[in-house]
Amino acid sequence: MSLFFIVALPFLGALLPGLMNSAGRAACAGVTFTVSLLAFIGLLTNLPAVLAGEVVTMQIEWMPSLGLNFTLMLDGLGFFFALLILGIGLLIIAYGRHYLSRDDNMGEFFTYLLLFQGAMVGIVLSDNILLLLVFWELTSLSSFLLIGYWKHLPEGRQGARMALIVTGTGGLAMMGGMLILGQIAGSYELSVILASRDLIQADPLYLPALILILLGCFTKSAQFPFHFWLPHAMAAPTPVSAYLHSATMVKAGIFLMARMWPVLSGTPEWFVIVTTAGLATMVLGAVIALFKHDLKALLAFSTVSHLGLITMLLGTGTAFGAMAAVFHILNHATFKAALFMSAGIIDHEAHTRDIRRLGGLRHLMPVTFVIATLAALSMAGIPLLNGFLSKEMMLEEALHTTLFGAPWLVPVLATVGSLFSAAYCFRLIGHVFLGPVRDDYPARPHDPDSGLWLPPAILVVMVVVIGVAPFLAEPFVKLVTASVLGDAAEVPKAYLKIWHGLVPALFLSIIAVVGGLLMLAVFTPALRLWDAAPRPEAKVIFEALVEAVVRLTRAVILPLHDGAFTRYAAIGAVTIIAAGFHAWSTGTMGAATRTVQYAGPVTIAGWAMLVAATVGMVFLHRNRFLSLILIGIVGLMVSIGFVFLSAPDLAMTQFTVEVVTIILMLLALNFLPNTTPIESTVLRRVRDAGIAVAGGLATFGLAYYYMLRDAVDTPISEFHLANSYKGGGGTNVVNVILVDFRGFDTYGEIIVLGIAALLIYALTETLLGGPVRARLLNRKPDQPRAGDIHPLMMVVLTRVIMPVVLLVGFYIFLRGHNEPGGGFIAGLIVSIAVVMQYMASGFTWTSSRLRYPYHGVIGAGVLTAGLTGIGSWFFGKPFLTSDFTYVRIPPFEKFELATAALFDLGVFLAVVGAVMLSLESFSRLARRAHVPDSEHPMDIDPSRDDPPAVPMAPMNMKEGG
Repeated sequence: MSLFFIVALPFLGALLPGLMNSAGRAACAGVTFTVSLLAFIGLLTNLPAVLAGEVVTMQIEWMPSLGLNFTLMLDGLGFFFALLILGIGLLIIAYGRHYLSRDDNMGEFFTYLLLFQGAMVGIVLSDNILLLLVFWELTSLSSFLLIGYWKHLPEGRQGARMALIVTGTGGLAMMGGMLILGQIAGSYELSVILASRDLIQADPLYLPALILILLGCFTKSAQFPFHFWLPHAMAAPTPVSAYLHSATMVKAGIFLMARMWPVLSGTPEWFVIVTTAGLATMVLGAVIALFKHDLKALLAFSTVSHLGLITMLLGTGTAFGAMAAVFHILNHATFKAALFMSAGIIDHEAHTRDIRRLGGLRHLMPVTFVIATLAALSMAGIPLLNGFLSKEMMLEEALHTTLFGAPWLVPVLATVGSLFSAAYCFRLIGHVFLGPVRDDYPARPHDPDSGLWLPPAILVVMVVVIGVAPFLAEPFVKLVTASVLGDAAEVPKAYLKIWHGLVPALFLSIIAVVGGLLMLAVFTPALRLWDAAPRPEAKVIFEALVEAVVRLTRAVILPLHDGAFTRYAAIGAVTIIAAGFHAWSTGTMGAATRTVQYAGPVTIAGWAMLVAATVGMVFLHRNRFLSLILIGIVGLMVSIGFVFLSAPDLAMTQFTVEVVTIILMLLALNFLPNTTPIESTVLRRVRDAGIAVAGGLATFGLAYYYMLRDAVDTPISEFHLANSYKGGGGTNVVNVILVDFRGFDTYGEIIVLGIAALLIYALTETLLGGPVRARLLNRKPDQPRAGDIHPLMMVVLTRVIMPVVLLVGFYIFLRGHNEPGGGFIAGLIVSIAVVMQYMASGFTWTSSRLRYPYHGVIGAGVLTAGLTGIGSWFFGKPFLTSDFTYVRIPPFEKFELATAALFDLGVFLAVVGAVMLSLESFSRLARRAHVPDSEHPMDIDPSRDDPPAVPMAPMNMKEGG
C-alpha cells in the first residue's frame, strides 16, 4: 500500500466514528478498528522491502517553492514506530470499546483517537521536516482533545491545557531548530539533512539548532525539567493513557532523537545535554513514582523514568547505546501498555486507583493479577522477561560512559534509577495484589470480560516470548538500529541473549533488584521522610510561571490593545505612511517615460461624481441611510472606472458585490438608529483628518509615479499573458489566475468567506438567545409600514426574472475561463436572484421552499474545490494543478473540458452559500423584531376562495322604520 494512504487512512477514517455513533457502541468501535486494521495491513505490505534494507519513499509536490513537499519515507526506524502506533492502537481500540461507559460519547472519543493516530504515523513517516512539524503540532492538538476528553473533570481540563502549553511551546522551539538545519543543509528533505552530518556539525549554528530541537524532544517526551505535564495527563481515560505512554505521544520526542541521531550525535554538546537530561529524568521519575499512591500516577512517573533511560542511551552517542535504546523502546511499549490497561481494569472493577485502598486482589482478580505481575516484573528487570534484557544492556552501556570526567557517575545513577524502578514495581505487585482480601473496597473487584483483559494479555505474551527467546527479536532490533545509525556507525555485533556470563552489568542488576526489595521493606518510614521533606512542586511552579506571564502580558498589551479600533487604525496608518515616506525620500526616482493623457469630459465628469460622493461621505457619514447611498455611488463609479481601464472581470465583480453588500447593509441598518452619535473629540477628528489626507496624498503620489513610468523588470503580467492559454487552457487571464496559477489564494478566500458567513450566523444565534432578543421582541417600528408588504408588481417581476437571472448566471459561469465571468461572479448573480425572492415574497415564503441548508452549500463548495485540488496529487502534480483537454461530440463543435471548472464550481457554491446564509441571519433577526411577514406571496391566502365577509353594523330599528 502507498505510504500516502497509510498516513491518510486514520484522518479519513476519523469522519466515520461520529457518523456511526447512533448505530451503537459496537459499530462505532468496529469502524474505528477496521480503519486502523487497514492501515496496519497496508504497513505490513511494505515489510518485505524494509527487511531487504530498502527505503520506501513517496513524494507529492505541495509547495515546492517553499521546500514544503508531502514527502514520506519508510525505513526500519519508521516501520518500527508505525508498527507500534498501529499495532498497539488496535489493542487500545478493542480495550476502549469495553472500558468506556455508556455515558461517554464513543464517536467523539474514537474520532480524536484516529486523528491522534494519523498525526503520529505522519511524524514517523515524514521525510520533510516542514511536514514533520505539521504532524508534530497535530499531535499536540489531538492529544489535548484526548486528555481533556472528560470535560466535566477539572483535572482533565487542566491536564490538557498543561500538556498543550508545554508541548506546544517546545514545538515552536523545535520549529526554529529544524528551519536552521534546513538552511544549513540547503534542503528541508530529511534524507538530505541526514546525509549532511559533517556540514551541519561544522556550522556555527549547530549548537542553537541542537538546543532548539532538543527542547522540542524533551518537552514532548517529558524529560527533566519538563517532566511534570505527563502525570497530569492521567486525568484522561485509561485507554488514552495507555496509548500515550506506550507507543505514541511521549515516544515522539524519543523517535525524533533517534531519527536525528546520525546528524546530531557524536559531539560533546549532544553527549552532555542528552545524557545529563536522561539520567536526571530516570532517577527523579523513579524516586517520585515509588511514593505515589495513585496507580496511574505511579505508572506515569515510571514512564517518565524509562523515557529518561532511553534518552540517556541515545545520548551516549555509541552504536551499542542506540541498539539498547531501540530494544528498550520495544520492551517498554509492551509491558507499559499492559500495565496501564491492567490499572484501568482495577479502576473499572474496584472503582478506585488508590493503592492504599487495594490489596489482596490476586484472589479476586487472578487473570488481571497474572497479566499485571508479569508486566511489572519485566519493568523491574527480572530475568526471563524482556525488560531484563534491555535494562542489562543499559547498565552495560552505563559502565563504559564517563560524564563530567567521573567514570563512576553514570553507572551509579543508572543503578540508583534501576533500584527505585524495581522498588515501585514490587510495591505495585505487593500493595495491590498481595496481602489479605479486604472488606472495604469501593466495589467488589472481579476479573472483567475478555474484552478488557485480552488486549493486555496479548502484550504480556510478547513480554514473555521476547524475554525467553530474545533471538527472535534480534534481527528486527538490529535492522531498526541500522536505520538509527545510518552511515555514522556500524551495527554492533552483540547478541541479544539471557546469559552473558558474570559480567559487571549483571551484578549491578542484582544490586538494583535486591535494593528494590529492601526499599519496599522500609517503605513506611521512607514515605514519612518523603512527606516531611521540603521539595518544589512542579505544578505550583508551572502555574506561577503561567500567572506571571499573564500578568506581564496584560501589563504590556492592555495599554496598547485597549479595544479602540480608531487607535489601531491610526497607529497602523501612520506607521505605513512614515515607512513609505522614508523609502520615497531616500530612494531614487527615474525620469518619466510616459506622458499624461487627456481624460476627456466624460471621464472628468465621472471622476467629479466619485469625488463628490466621497466628500459627501466625509461630511454626511453620520446619516447612515444617506451614507449607504453614497457608498453605492462610489462603488458604481469604481465599477465604471474598471470598465474604462479595460478590466471587465473586475467591473462585473465590483458591481455584483456592491448590489449584494448594499442589500445586506440595508438589512443591518434596520436594527441601528438613523444617525451615528458624535463620540470623537474635535482634536481626534482633526488628527484623523490629517492622517487621512496624508494617506491619500501618499497613495496618489505612488500611483502617479508608477503610471508615468515603465516597469524596470519584466512584469508578472507578461508571464500570465503568455501562459494563460497553453498552461491553463483559458484566454481569460484573470480567471485562469484565480482558478489555476493562484488557485491556492482563491481557495483560502472562499474558506474565509464561508467562515465569515458562519460567524454572522453564530452571532445571530447568540443575539436571538440573549438579552438582545427581549429588546427585539419589544421593538416597535418608528414609522407605520406600508400595507402591501409584498407588492404584486415586485412579486410577479421577480418570478419572471428568476429563471432568466439563473440562466445568465449559468452562462457567466461557463464562459468564465475564456471570457469575463467565472464562479465568483456567477455566484453573486445567482445570490442576487435569490435575494430578490426574499425581498419580494418575504422570508417565510422563500425559506419554506429552500431544499438545501446554506451551511451545507458552503461546505459543498469548499469540499468540491478541495477535492479538485487533491485530485492532482494522484497524477504527481502539486495541489490545485489544473488540466484541460478538448473533445468533440458530433454534431457539436469541439469544446474544452477543464478541471478548473470543478474548482470554479466550488467557488460558486461557497459564494452563494455565504451570501445567502448572511441574508438569512439578518432576516431571522428581522422576524424577531415584529417585522410583518406572510407565508403567502402577495398577502393572499390561496386556501381561501373568497375574501372574508365584512360584518354589517347592527340595524337601528327606530331609524329603519
